[in-house]
Amino acid sequence: MGVPLLDLKVHHEPLQQEIMVVLEQIFKSQTFILGPEVGRLEERIAAYCQSQYGVGVTSGTDALLIALMALGIGPGDEVITTPYSFFATAGVVVRLGAKPVFVDIDPVTYNIDPAKIDRVVTAKTKAIIPVHLYGQCADMGPIMEVAKQHKLSVIEDAAQAIGSEYSDGRRACSMGTIGCLSFFPSKNLGCLGDGGMAVTSDPELAERMRILRVHGSKPKYYHKLIGGNFRLDTIQAAVLNIKLNYLDEWTRKRQENAIRYGELFRSSGLLDRKNVRLPVPVYRVPGVRHYHIYNQFVLCVDRRDALVAFLRQKEIGVEIYYPVPFHLQECFEYLGYREGDFQESERAAKETIALPIYPELTMEQQAEVVEAVTAFYM
Repeated sequence: MGVPLLDLKVHHEPLQQEIMVVLEQIFKSQTFILGPEVGRLEERIAAYCQSQYGVGVTSGTDALLIALMALGIGPGDEVITTPYSFFATAGVVVRLGAKPVFVDIDPVTYNIDPAKIDRVVTAKTKAIIPVHLYGQCADMGPIMEVAKQHKLSVIEDAAQAIGSEYSDGRRACSMGTIGCLSFFPSKNLGCLGDGGMAVTSDPELAERMRILRVHGSKPKYYHKLIGGNFRLDTIQAAVLNIKLNYLDEWTRKRQENAIRYGELFRSSGLLDRKNVRLPVPVYRVPGVRHYHIYNQFVLCVDRRDALVAFLRQKEIGVEIYYPVPFHLQECFEYLGYREGDFQESERAAKETIALPIYPELTMEQQAEVVEAVTAFYM
């Protein structure tokens, strides 16, 4: 029958009428950039993330970029981050003339290993960018301790983690100096194109980012800063204001799908053979609601590439996030890293695979996915 990695048509069909109504209203208003819908979304997202201010921008990449700009990161500065993430995490650092300094990941969560951060801090270090990868918060407690000790800013890359919670109940984007979100269509909260937001509880940083997103001007045509064109479209904000009403329900369904995958894989016998390792939410404590929001459901497997080819032949949607860690990317050769420098990141790049996890995934589709994986190994 086949199972897509993501089915946006099924996802959007129940919302089509609701979305078309607001699009018609926007067309009548002729307000297409920023405007009331953006302001409303900023307030709602900030509150959802347990923060004070939201600044809507053009993408998750630009959210990271504007956060670094607002903090004054530039040539000669160093920013510590993970080598295992979407390219934007490190790319924005280099675009500003700063140097990314990599720290290996934890092999269970695929997030940056806090125990290894302190050893790479130098006098040039200005910030840390932990990534809440696949929908699970990085271990922010010790990360924030290192940042406090060395007086570093912390930018949370929460592009895949809106609504994810740490062990003490704090949500992604509420713990660092600035949090960054992506509303790319494949995200748990996705718009109909590109969109993003930077979230903070610092009023001065929020205002600085608002100025930076309009070429650094305030008032219009008067520039004290050099910014960029990072404005969020009204249409995207309006769509997100509708979809935000359903986000908790969609997250719950993703979590239910993750639990069902666990049950199906345990029944398959693969876990006993150690061919497959499931994602594990590790920061659980009694009485605290902890979320892994499962933007991706990522398995660690042996013979990964052969499995991917087998599943695609059976029309099972799969993806590899991410096949080449940053330190082995050609564009970062000048940093001087070599193969073997970050062994856990390299292992994850060779052994992980993402399966369908979207909210509308049916039990029958999940069973088909697990049966296909089982057939490959059995």
